Amino acid sequence: MTEEIIIAGFGGQGVLSMGKILAYSGIMHDQEVSWMPSYGPEMRGGTANVTVILSDERISSPVLTVFDTAIILNQQSMDKFEKSVRPGGILIYDPNGITHHPSRKDINIYQIEGAQVAAEMGNTKIFNMVILGAYMKLKPIVQLEYVIKGLKKSLPERYHKLIPLNEDAINMGMKHIKPYYLMN
Repeated sequence: MTEEIIIAGFGGQGVLSMGKILAYSGIMHDQEVSWMPSYGPEMRGGTANVTVILSDERISSPVLTVFDTAIILNQQSMDKFEKSVRPGGILIYDPNGITHHPSRKDINIYQIEGAQVAAEMGNTKIFNMVILGAYMKLKPIVQLEYVIKGLKKSLPERYHKLIPLNEDAINMGMKHIKPYYLMN
């Protein structure tokens, strides 16, 4: 099993953190892992993306042009990466700020109102964990216990008190993902 993922959005949305947590989770699950971030010089507001590969076999190259799953969090990323999903693959997106919804008919497309769910939970900083939960519902290739361990590894210790809130956000993402378009 090999899963090739692109996560893309604005800087400040937790795109790179989400990828890092997935990568740590894969390592703890004894998988081969590649984590390759890409971002502009802006601290927040510029575009950012990360490629994550989780595999039971050795990974030959971290450089990809086609993905099994794309997690899209802004319009610029939708414009750039919708066409990069492998036929039969999955595209997950938050419709907040999306003006041109995905239109492909050879992939499965899901929506998660991550920004709205995070706001309803009272903390917009958990947005990325809501999105991660949605992904985990569709592709349970890493277990929640390893994601929590990945959170502990990637978050500074002073933020460990927020891990239960992040776990709740993951569970909310699992509950709120819904199909937008499913192939026949």
